[in-house]
Amino acid sequence: MSGAARHAFGALYAVLIYGFIFLPVIVLVLFSFQDGRLPVPPFQGFTARWYQAVLTDRQLTEALINSALVALASSALAVLLGFLAAYGLARHQLPAAAGQRLLLMAPLTVSYLIIGLGLLIVWNALGWPKSLLAVGIGHVVINLPLCFAILYSQMGEHQAGLERAARDLGASEIQVLLKITAPVLWPALFASFFLAMTFSWDEFIIAFLLTRFEVTLPVEIWSLLRSGLDPKTNAVGSLVFLVSIGLAVLLELVLLRRR
Repeated sequence: MSGAARHAFGALYAVLIYGFIFLPVIVLVLFSFQDGRLPVPPFQGFTARWYQAVLTDRQLTEALINSALVALASSALAVLLGFLAAYGLARHQLPAAAGQRLLLMAPLTVSYLIIGLGLLIVWNALGWPKSLLAVGIGHVVINLPLCFAILYSQMGEHQAGLERAARDLGASEIQVLLKITAPVLWPALFASFFLAMTFSWDEFIIAFLLTRFEVTLPVEIWSLLRSGLDPKTNAVGSLVFLVSIGLAVLLELVLLRRR
């Protein structure tokens, strides 16, 4: 195969792959501007009234706020716990350290359905009502291993040297953590936080199992879809996609700045 043919085949392959990935998103965004009651072809012209309907819908806006609060709080807690766990296992000789690392990473191998059912059983056994708190705890469980893995992989020997130097100069362990370790690791901390927020923002199964009246945005979208096709679902789906893309772009900017 000649060079021109290889380039043409590679370009066609790239177009097909990216088209397969992004075509559903393009259709979703396009029909969120559909000027009609049903978000189906043929396209009947542009309108922004469905976005206005979403932003003036009390249930949707409450679900949007709930999702943002759960994502922010659970991601911050997952990063904090992951940072402390990574620091302890990377800087200290702990008993059965390999087993502890394996235990921390174990939730990555368990489906969200199993985690959600387990939390639901525990919550019911304790007699506590379903709430956003339960969802936040569930999101910490699924995001903590990811945050730990990212932060643990970034704790190199050069940072350990800086920490030893700070201790030799009289810094306490808390000062070492706050003034040396955390600032050096800030790109990994921000990357972990934004990645955890992305997963929490889109998560449905745990949120569906552990909420009743206060629901997150994915659960509210599911409720809308149960009643049939509604242009508002396309509009709110486009907003969710926009937030996810924004978080991903911020993550990439942080990583690029670090490099």
